[in-house]
Amino acid sequence: MLDPVKAQVIVVLGLLSLFAVIEFVRGGFFPREAGTEDNKLDIAILVMFPIVSGGVGLAAAALCSAFIPEYRGALVDWPWWAMVGTLLIADDLTQYLWHRLSHTSVLWPLHRAHHSASYMSVRIVYRNNALYYAFMPGLWLSGLLVFLGFGWVYIGYIFVKLSVIIGAHCNWRWDEALYRIPAMRPLMWVVERTISTPATHHAHHALSDKDGIGYYSGNFGNLLFFWDVLFGTSVITRKFPPAYGLADDRSYGQEKWYVQLLYPFLRSKREASALAIPPGRPPA
Repeated sequence: MLDPVKAQVIVVLGLLSLFAVIEFVRGGFFPREAGTEDNKLDIAILVMFPIVSGGVGLAAAALCSAFIPEYRGALVDWPWWAMVGTLLIADDLTQYLWHRLSHTSVLWPLHRAHHSASYMSVRIVYRNNALYYAFMPGLWLSGLLVFLGFGWVYIGYIFVKLSVIIGAHCNWRWDEALYRIPAMRPLMWVVERTISTPATHHAHHALSDKDGIGYYSGNFGNLLFFWDVLFGTSVITRKFPPAYGLADDRSYGQEKWYVQLLYPFLRSKREASALAIPPGRPPA
């Protein structure tokens, strides 16, 4: 019988593959903006992310087994809606807060790689420093909840969450055509204030915020964009920025892929770098 861990692997790989095929068919999986360092980093992420996230899951399970073994499956009889509500707080809200903190000097070096891509694609969904995931509160709390009995509900939750997140990063702008249909506008008004969409998340990755579209100091939501609405960090324009990436990369050249992945164990020698000593700050 398929267990929740194997099911999660199938869900993640299946969704990534589906959106990758969509991008490939549309001609966007190999963006012309991607440089050598981008390609190397995107490949390295495919190796790093399952190792780190899987390691967190195993570590969380081991800690629970060591310190609270009597609570294994203690919440398995909860109704599914209570489990989903708990996951939205323990995983999605904490990821919103983690993401928001990552746009301050405290964690920016661990998140910078995600914004160094000058393109939007399924390729960059997990493009972050390894420590960004190693310390992510939501991964640890999810491991705890799975231990307590959330296993199969967590799989369903992850399916929905990743569908939204990958769809928001993908260069297939699924929401763009819907905005042009008058009958869909009331529904899209609700959708774009509830979940992350390509328009709201692409704005977060914009090269500049001076055009009234880009907004990298907000739109932090992952599954729920509602957190941005609730905490006043949302900007909704239904438009897409003309360019993505970081201005300092254009001025001084791309950071090495291994520095972006493994800072602070490896550090940059580039001028004006957030990955050097002392580290720099996120875009103002």
